[in-house]
Amino acid sequence: MRRTLNLVAAAFSIILGTALPAASPAEQQLAEAIKAQNLSVVHLWAPWCSNCQAELKSGGWLKTVKDNPEVKFYFVSVWNSGEDGRTMLTKYELANQPNVTILADPGPRKGDTKIKRFLDLPLSWIPTTWIYKGGDLRYAMNYGEMRFDVLQQFFADSKSEW
Repeated sequence: MRRTLNLVAAAFSIILGTALPAASPAEQQLAEAIKAQNLSVVHLWAPWCSNCQAELKSGGWLKTVKDNPEVKFYFVSVWNSGEDGRTMLTKYELANQPNVTILADPGPRKGDTKIKRFLDLPLSWIPTTWIYKGGDLRYAMNYGEMRFDVLQQFFADSKSEW
C-alpha cells in the first residue's frame, strides 16, 4: 500500500513539475531496520533542544535501553545541520550501548528547507518517538518529552498480537 501511495505521489509530482525530496541516508537505513520482527524505537531529537536534554539528564533513556536489550533504539538527530549528537549521547552513556544506533539527518535546523517528514510521517516537534514492530508503526509520540513508564507499557502492549 505504501509503495502504491509513493508511486501515485511521484506521478503527481512529475505532473505538477515538482520533485519529491530524496530520502536521507539515515531515513533509508531506518526504512529497512524498522522491518525487523523485534521492536524498534526511532527517537528524533537534537542536542540543542531543551526537552531532549531533559530526557537525557533524567536517565530515563539509559535505563530504558538497558532494561530492554531486545529492543533496537535509533537516535536520529534532526534539524541539527547533519551533526549526530554523539557527544551528548556519550555523556549520558547511550552511545556505546549494544542496542543503540546513532544517526543524523543532513537537513538544516530551520528555514523552508528544514525537513517536515521522516519515514513518511509528519515531523513538526522534537523530541518525537515512534515504536515499530515488523515494519508496522505501533505508537507515535509526537508531543515532546517521554514518560518512560508509559514507553515501557507501550513495549509490553506492542509485544501482543493484534
